Amino acid sequence: MAEAHQEKKPANIEKQVHRHLEAAISKQVLLGLGQPDSLHRVQVRFLWEDHYRANVIVGVDAATTKVAHSYFLVTDGAGNILASSPKIMSQY
Repeated sequence: MAEAHQEKKPANIEKQVHRHLEAAISKQVLLGLGQPDSLHRVQVRFLWEDHYRANVIVGVDAATTKVAHSYFLVTDGAGNILASSPKIMSQY
């Protein structure tokens, strides 16, 4: 039983690391882009090692949301954006 608990611990730590990286990436996207007035959230999806998709979702409520901006990102191990396609440019 102790072995099962130990196996869950690394997976839980990995999830926490991914959440931390996703939060850092989201923050950087908004710093580069600016914050839209009707920002709903920034969705960051892990694709593979150091590669992410970030979608900037806007709308006043869940029924009216849409993806206003979408970026394919390459990051370093700390979640710093090294490359973006398309380039993140200040718009707000």
